[in-house]
Amino acid sequence: MQVGNARYLTAKDLPESAPVFPLTGGLLLPYAQLPLNIFEPRYLAMVDQAIAGNRLIVMVQPSRHDETLAVTEDTPVSGIGCLGRITSFAETGDGRYLVALTGICRVRLIDELKTTRPFRSFAITPFLGDLNSEGQDDGVDRAGLIRAFRNYLDSEGLDTEWDHIEQASNLTLVNSLSMMAPFGPAEKQALLEAPDLKARAALFIAIIEFALAGDPGDRLQ
Repeated sequence: MQVGNARYLTAKDLPESAPVFPLTGGLLLPYAQLPLNIFEPRYLAMVDQAIAGNRLIVMVQPSRHDETLAVTEDTPVSGIGCLGRITSFAETGDGRYLVALTGICRVRLIDELKTTRPFRSFAITPFLGDLNSEGQDDGVDRAGLIRAFRNYLDSEGLDTEWDHIEQASNLTLVNSLSMMAPFGPAEKQALLEAPDLKARAALFIAIIEFALAGDPGDRLQ
């Protein structure tokens, strides 16, 4: 796959370890793009190192899916995240970085590395199947996916650019909708860990249908 100016085709193109950015509710999926507003000193340092090196960062959620808990240097993290490449970078002038991270492949976090840096790094093992988009679109219930998303938007009185939706490939559609939908951290982690694109699409539909079938107070926020 091509991400920015780099190509990732085999395990040799991927690092054996990478810095991690633990973020509750932060979901990155292969071939999709996640905008980030970086302001904490430890993560500014992480971006500095990435920009000076291979531009690669792993997005991962804390294993405790509680958005009220602060993420500290020893917060347990989920065992699976997504490796991404910084494909856009800007300084704001007030000490922040605006970054776009494009997903490459999911990775399994193996061992945390001991470093003197303010951010955390892990040895990683990639899901190599994510690097090849061929055949990933097969079997996706595209009509059901769009119908579920449309029902959600209708329930919230929202609309979207349907022309862009219709033109997107199944791969882009499933991963982009999974990232932009207002699901909770546990649901987002389940979408990340879905074995393939078909299963991720089916899970996306199930989450929305379950939410819309419940009480109004239980609906997605």
